[in-house]
Amino acid sequence: MDYPLVSVVILNYNGRQWLEKFLPFCMQTTYPNIEWLVVDNASTDDSVSYVVKYFPTIKVIQFEHNKGFAKGNNDAILCCAGEYIVLLNSDVEVTSGWLEPLVNCMQSNNKIAAVQPKVLSYYQRTHFEYAGACGGFLDMYGVPFCRGRIFEHCEEDKGQYDQSIPVFWATGACMLIRKSAWHKVGEFDEFFFAHMEEIDWCWRAKSLGYEIWCEPKSVIYHVGGGTLSMQSPKKTYLNFRNSLLMLYKNLPKKKIYTTLLKRLILDGIAGIFYLTKLRPKHIFAIIKAHWHFFAKIPKYKHQRNSVQLMQKNKVLLYPKSIIFLKFIKGRKTFTEL
Repeated sequence: MDYPLVSVVILNYNGRQWLEKFLPFCMQTTYPNIEWLVVDNASTDDSVSYVVKYFPTIKVIQFEHNKGFAKGNNDAILCCAGEYIVLLNSDVEVTSGWLEPLVNCMQSNNKIAAVQPKVLSYYQRTHFEYAGACGGFLDMYGVPFCRGRIFEHCEEDKGQYDQSIPVFWATGACMLIRKSAWHKVGEFDEFFFAHMEEIDWCWRAKSLGYEIWCEPKSVIYHVGGGTLSMQSPKKTYLNFRNSLLMLYKNLPKKKIYTTLLKRLILDGIAGIFYLTKLRPKHIFAIIKAHWHFFAKIPKYKHQRNSVQLMQKNKVLLYPKSIIFLKFIKGRKTFTEL
């Protein structure tokens, strides 16, 4: 096997507890040609001093302010020497041989732009984890789901998704990227700040003829919500706003307005759901997301225009509504879809 240089980027924000817990696992990685980088988003804890003291071989990059996932990783990638780049969340436990299968998958097909591992839950290790599970897909209204995870329902891993397959998107929790593809596709959209920028990037990559894969021979364990809790209204806001922006940028003109109209209805139903759960802050987060999306459209048209000009291939979304299948049809698992 060839061992091209792989740069592993761990973006950190006040994550001393995660670095202390998981960097030792990273250092046990068996792949022989790695450049490690911890990129700090202006943390106020002692993350950086901890890494410098206990892991002197790791390259540390410090930003003066929090650039979020998108710009933080964009700027970090500029500092990477590797042919391949891994974006790895700080709250991930890797297994010793996690990297070799990802590199093998990438080298098997030069059309692959990104590949993710099987993502299992750190706390419930027999089950898939929310962020990526065993490869991501996107329904006709821009709602993401995964092999092994439909909305909040994460399946037990029984080997049912152990086949390596092309998927729609790879998770930013652990994502191996071909650097040459990165330069052709372009950076993460920095307006997203955090959440769904990797799905937007994968969509753009697919429109250029690249493929996105999941390689389940590689296994990691993800805490999830290590920087921003799943229960946070800010996460709700970013997910709803960024989903709308992604649709606006990437959908063909004939589908934009009908899709956005239907999304308004679906997001209204989501608001009613939060109302029944007595979570008013999440309702206001959805309203705020829509307000900021529609206010941004006039300034965001150039983003759409540039993306549309680059597109060479028609990208197919999953042709049904995952909301309808889950909440009306009662489908809980990927195999039932």
